[in-house]
Amino acid sequence: MRSFRIGVDTGGTFTDVVAVDESTGEIVTTKTPSTPANPADGFMAGIEKILGGGLGDLSDVTGIVHGTTVATNQLLEDRIADLGFVTTEGFEFILEIARQSVPDGYGNSYFWVKPPRIVPVHRVKTVGGRLDHLGAEVRPFDEAAAVQVARWFKEQGITAIGVCFLHAYANPDHELRMLEVLEREHPEAVVSISSEVLREYREYERSVTTLVDAAVKPTMRRYIANLADRLHRPFSVMKSNGGVLSAAEVVHQPITTVLSGPAAGALGAALVASTAGHPSVITLDGGGTSTDVAVVIDGEPSLTTEGTIGRYPCKIPMIDIVTVGAGGGSIAWVSPEGTLKVGPKSAGADPGPLCYGKGGTDVTVTDAHVFLGRVPPHLLGGEIPLDAQAAKEGIVSLAGKLGLSPERCATGILEISAFNQSNAIRQITVKRGLDVRDFPLVAFGGSGPLLACRLIDVLGLTSVIVPPDPGNVSAFGLLTVDVKNDYVRTHVARDSALSLSKVHAVYEELEVQAADALDREGFPAERHVHARSADLRYYGQAYEVRVAAPAGRIDEGWRAEVLDRFHLAHERLYGYGYRDDPRHDVEWVNLRVSGIGPITRPAIAVRDAVPPRDPVHRDVHYEGPGEGQWWHAPVHRRADLSPGDRITGPAVIEEYGSTVPVHPFFTAEVDRHGNLVITRGTS
Repeated sequence: MRSFRIGVDTGGTFTDVVAVDESTGEIVTTKTPSTPANPADGFMAGIEKILGGGLGDLSDVTGIVHGTTVATNQLLEDRIADLGFVTTEGFEFILEIARQSVPDGYGNSYFWVKPPRIVPVHRVKTVGGRLDHLGAEVRPFDEAAAVQVARWFKEQGITAIGVCFLHAYANPDHELRMLEVLEREHPEAVVSISSEVLREYREYERSVTTLVDAAVKPTMRRYIANLADRLHRPFSVMKSNGGVLSAAEVVHQPITTVLSGPAAGALGAALVASTAGHPSVITLDGGGTSTDVAVVIDGEPSLTTEGTIGRYPCKIPMIDIVTVGAGGGSIAWVSPEGTLKVGPKSAGADPGPLCYGKGGTDVTVTDAHVFLGRVPPHLLGGEIPLDAQAAKEGIVSLAGKLGLSPERCATGILEISAFNQSNAIRQITVKRGLDVRDFPLVAFGGSGPLLACRLIDVLGLTSVIVPPDPGNVSAFGLLTVDVKNDYVRTHVARDSALSLSKVHAVYEELEVQAADALDREGFPAERHVHARSADLRYYGQAYEVRVAAPAGRIDEGWRAEVLDRFHLAHERLYGYGYRDDPRHDVEWVNLRVSGIGPITRPAIAVRDAVPPRDPVHRDVHYEGPGEGQWWHAPVHRRADLSPGDRITGPAVIEEYGSTVPVHPFFTAEVDRHGNLVITRGTS
């Protein structure tokens, strides 16, 4: 009897599906249009489509993993309504005070106006009671005031509430009592408390992270319940930290899914690249609405707790991803100054680009590719025909407004899009002290490979790797992911006064929490992995450096190893350290544990040779001196290419879910796993 695991990644334009046969390792892929009005419809359509291809039925499926943008889109679109906030008496303006940082530096500070708070001040309520930074009670919890607050929220019809009390990271008692009051007085409310969402210091970030969790919790619960009712079986959801969690658990911590889909893409690309002999790469996931980029070092995507979603800081562990509004659906428009702009607004899946013929009225990046002949006259192997004439008319009209030829206008749209993507890549490399030229680029997603050759020129890259089925790499990545939960506890202490017994006690408590969660996920104790880490800084610094901490006994040798890793990491990041300077003590700040339940990852097969077939030809335009040039270029089917084949541009390589334009003077070579490795020639 055959058994399959299925990954479903819902994007802004398409829902991607991958199934892996657990006995043979066979990988089957498909795509279906997304349904923004109800993403669950696209999810179910994708499941039905891939099973309808002859795999079997749901009874043959042993696991389903889902990458979702439901929480992400709610935050990006600023759909935050009827949210309430409870905090410590005297701290009602913590959201207004926020941080002093100004976007784009202080040169912009005169013109910048703080955006509205996630919770307006009239929906912020305070409760008396006070803890100190060690968790000792200074003033008792005011239960009478708490009851009044709960009843006020009930009277106002506010059903999503975040609670963040001062120093609750050190002692959650007052927050737990507030939760009890809210559950008793206002049982319809959905409540998030900071000691469960983020038990870490820094009041503003902890408050906003808790409020974001409360804001997306009702939406995620409805969405997960809808899917569960239609699937009639358990499934898992991808988390931002590079792990997965059962849907039954993730509804209690929905903020962990805010980078669900992009995280899966980075992990899938990391596995593909490592298998091909490239452990350190940049990943570029190009979709219909946006492009997500990340850095993979030694097979692992970089993590951060300093991420933001839209305008909201989310201080949870997440893969370090930079997103830019540069996808296939990004709209080209003319600024009031008369210059050409591209994005960030997108035509999305509905109505989509002009060439979709679904009522779109704006020229998009996809329309430019269609006009220049770089994509076929249909998508998904003919399932979605494209209206090339509509794309041409749109390009001609836009070119007339700019005083350009249609070819120059279309090429300009793609050039701006390439520079938008390259700026995102620089942000995640150069701004983090990395040289972009040291990394190959893995380009995937439906639109990711389309600008590969231009990115090589713009960034000086050595090569671009395009995996097989690039449009389904994110869905494939869902099947490569372990179950993972993160736990943190703030424990501030200078190293000279550090109590190893207290450190041991904190780690022991965090590891018990991790073990309990893995038990609920069905992992036997012998398969539990507890990965420790710690955040340290030099005394007097404001921000920390995270380093891995060894497993095993916590003694002086363990402490020395963590310190050594911190000094090395600080010097690597900032170019200096104080390893042998007694004037600069090290300060321990946060202790962390990741509870990991490992899975068996699908193997990436070596490709067999296939009989060669002659390519067809079509007219394709590539930029060059002056207006560029139209070429009657060969169009290769990727399925007809064997390992070792070399395609020299100008050419186009097409497959079911994506297209690779090979520009003049570029070469695409097929490696043993079927990846296309694109490099620039010398002439």
